[in-house]
Amino acid sequence: MTDAPLICVCDDEADLREMLAEYLGKHGFAVLQAGNAEELRGVLAENDPQVLLLDINMPGEDGLSVLRGLQGEDNPPRIIMLTAAGETVDRIVGLEMGADDYLGKPVDLRELVARVRAVLRRAAKDGPPPAPQARQGRLPFGKCWLDLEAAQLFDAGGEALPLTAMEFNLLKLFANNKGRVLNRDQILEGAHDRSWDPFDRSIDIRISRIRKKIELNPTKPAVIRTVRGLGYIYDPDGQH
Repeated sequence: MTDAPLICVCDDEADLREMLAEYLGKHGFAVLQAGNAEELRGVLAENDPQVLLLDINMPGEDGLSVLRGLQGEDNPPRIIMLTAAGETVDRIVGLEMGADDYLGKPVDLRELVARVRAVLRRAAKDGPPPAPQARQGRLPFGKCWLDLEAAQLFDAGGEALPLTAMEFNLLKLFANNKGRVLNRDQILEGAHDRSWDPFDRSIDIRISRIRKKIELNPTKPAVIRTVRGLGYIYDPDGQH
């Protein structure tokens, strides 16, 4: 059935993938499968699924990182997150980032079909969704969001976090230089503060404080990463 809606299931649990694919197939959907983020990218490179069922808690690159990576893509799939019990924060972050819906594990198969159909109806009515960044007016920084216009940092629940003027200037500088390594001189020039001394460690201290606010694991920073011997880089996808 060539006109069947195309669904992709991305989950590291093979048994669950097979079960969801089989059930969706029996209800008129064409289904693709991926076991991790790398496999998913291969699937998306050759197919345009209308809905992506995306597991949040996958080993390696997790679902939130995948979700960030889909921002700004042409014609991205609608996304239903698969979340385990206790992943409330991840679910909220995912919805803030533009996911369309979520479904808790263990999955109720009848509810799954109902939610997929509801997302497809909304997609047909609304057309392609705008990029989350444009819709929210915010930039993703790990588990937080930076509102450039309001000069505020928000957590997953929408609460504003304490942010000094210099911390905001640093985050704004990184946001404007996504994927580019910045050395200390460039940081001093781009986020100038007369109290800074280029020979002390104040830059590192301030970045360390920022990491404690935005990183899921500040001891292993993935969003603002150190490039040994060169400086720092902002990686919104949080990929090593």
